[in-house]
Amino acid sequence: MTEAKKKIKERIYSIDFLRGIVMMIMLLDHTREFVHAGALQSDPTDPATTTVAVFFTRWITHFCAPVFVFLSGVSIYLQKANGKSNGELSGFLWTRGLWLIFLEFTLIRFLIVFNLDYSFFGMAQVIWVIGVSMIAMAALIYLPGKIVGIAGILMIVLHNLLDGFQVPPNIAFAGTPPPDLSQAIWIILHQPGVVRLFGDSQAFVAYPLIPWVGAMMAGYALGSIYSWDSAKRRKLLLALGLLATVLFVVVRLVNVYGDPSHWKYQETGVETFLSFLNTTKYPPSLLFLLMTLGPALIVLALADRIEGKSVGQRISITFGRVPLFFYFLQWAWAHGAAVLLSYLAGKDPSYLFLALFEMGQKAPPGHGFPLWVVYAAWIAGLVILYPLCRWWGNLKKRNKHWALSYL
Repeated sequence: MTEAKKKIKERIYSIDFLRGIVMMIMLLDHTREFVHAGALQSDPTDPATTTVAVFFTRWITHFCAPVFVFLSGVSIYLQKANGKSNGELSGFLWTRGLWLIFLEFTLIRFLIVFNLDYSFFGMAQVIWVIGVSMIAMAALIYLPGKIVGIAGILMIVLHNLLDGFQVPPNIAFAGTPPPDLSQAIWIILHQPGVVRLFGDSQAFVAYPLIPWVGAMMAGYALGSIYSWDSAKRRKLLLALGLLATVLFVVVRLVNVYGDPSHWKYQETGVETFLSFLNTTKYPPSLLFLLMTLGPALIVLALADRIEGKSVGQRISITFGRVPLFFYFLQWAWAHGAAVLLSYLAGKDPSYLFLALFEMGQKAPPGHGFPLWVVYAAWIAGLVILYPLCRWWGNLKKRNKHWALSYL
């Protein structure tokens, strides 16, 4: 093993550590969506209607998808640095990208809705966007890393210039007439909405591709620093993280560019602060990505020296090493816990087996539970899923069969 590869191998601890943190938080988000009373019917980040506790329960989970996508880009570079040729890596990214898209609309779709009624084809979420981004990276890895990184950053910084181009909401969200081909393409690229696939079947594009692909490209370019001296690497990560965080505060204060939703003064200072933090995720605005990736880079810098020996580190690293496996389990737990709790409480759980939009529309009065139940279910889920993830991680470590790299 060369010294450069040895350095990169040791560094994986910090990447898995951060990935594990955001994955655990992801379980909180999806548990809240299914278990919390009214979660399917109201916006938890609206300062006018939410509470501070509900707002931050949702807001902290904003870190999940950007970090997940960004670190996927870093991992692609690490595979290249650890010996995969461009041809081998390109073939892997192409096939794994297609596999992830397939999983998004089959297994993951089922775990979200617990039914096989394909009039609702599914949601194009983070696994879909990672899959498409990997397919794009299958070609981009042939370019110099700096070019890929610059293009990714430009996509992140400039994409809000496109906010003025919108498919009318009455058409974008299953309207009549349905989106035509050009409108459907725009929904897939830059505006959340519903597209018709075949017959009456519809898919909800929650994660348009721009600028998620740019976030993966930026992560790929940053991956090159993992062959640097550790002190130099930590210094750059910390500087980039602080710069992104400061830029978020400054640009958000200016309130002109970077997010289609400007912050506004509210009745109280607390509500104004919530409005300031309430940036746009669908698609992720420049400010949303600065707000989330900035602190994430700071964590990467601070975690760079960890060796995975403390209990907290081991738990997070265990989850972070099996991201896709954990992703399946956390949907099953979040949705299944809601069904189980409803049965135990004598509540009607039938709405939890409907298409996603119908869940909120047809949820009976009194459905769901207080926020403390959400947190209890979340902690219980982490306790139950941890040994399964540890078993799967050890299995992958012992067995290097190619098929396991797709899971």
